[in-house]
Amino acid sequence: MKYIELTVHTTSEASELVCDVLWNYTEGGVAVSDVADVVALQNGKSGVFWDYLDESLQSRGTDALVKAFLPPERAGEIPQIMREIYACRERSGGAIDFGTLEETKREIDGDDWIEIWKKHFRPIHLGRVVVVPEWIEYRAAPDEKIVLLDSNMAFGTGEHETTAMCVELMQEYLKAGDAVLDVGCGSGILGIAAAKLGARKCYLTDIDPVAVASSRHNAEKNGVSDRVEAAESNLADGASMRADLILANITAEILVSLAPAVPAHLNAGGTVILSGILPDRADKVKAAFAQAGLSPVREERRGEWCALVLKK
Repeated sequence: MKYIELTVHTTSEASELVCDVLWNYTEGGVAVSDVADVVALQNGKSGVFWDYLDESLQSRGTDALVKAFLPPERAGEIPQIMREIYACRERSGGAIDFGTLEETKREIDGDDWIEIWKKHFRPIHLGRVVVVPEWIEYRAAPDEKIVLLDSNMAFGTGEHETTAMCVELMQEYLKAGDAVLDVGCGSGILGIAAAKLGARKCYLTDIDPVAVASSRHNAEKNGVSDRVEAAESNLADGASMRADLILANITAEILVSLAPAVPAHLNAGGTVILSGILPDRADKVKAAFAQAGLSPVREERRGEWCALVLKK
């Protein structure tokens, strides 16, 4: 089968958001080629060492190529795809660098590519939570909670350190019957996991309509739609929402901007778990939340990322 390979030139920071848009138009797969990952390998941060790396890559550490594989009959939708990506950039208000967003396309032979691609995915164990791709049969152990994710996902699969830390920390701080607010919900993995772990109600918000649709779809797939509500908004828009546990796996800059609004949405004695923070920006996030009346009680680091647990 033939595919149209659409490549969008963006940045490491924005690559997941670009993926999110592209996944809405294809079941043929989305792939990210990120120079930052290559540089990390060269620096030994992943436990792998290379003998040679083109020095020019070192100066392009924020470059990322996001590729989508579209059926030929959807090639005419590429202008609409790009408009949605541009709209996503506008919604970020300049907080996220999207790079050039240069696009290229070419026809390739699929060669059963999607089936080959699926073979790379396996269940991901995060404490008692096991994230399972929908096409894989998995029998849960007595104490495990399965979160099924559709293949049509852009981010928030549990593979990334930031998501993994959120899921694992949540299991320590979530109490049965808690109300949970997940800001920047992506695929809905955090809210769905919370519901599976005993949360009474989970409110999921995101400024990206594709993410909201993905969250609703996955909530239904997991049988928790009665306890998981997803809405297209940012935290400040949902003035009536109050939670015992607030989760936010976003960039440090956006977390800082959200900090003043968080206390009004947190019940007394509540907990906030933040992730998506680079270590050199952690102090900036801590300062913003301290000013809002929230104190850090725990900090976790994994790979090049850190997560914070704060109390009101």
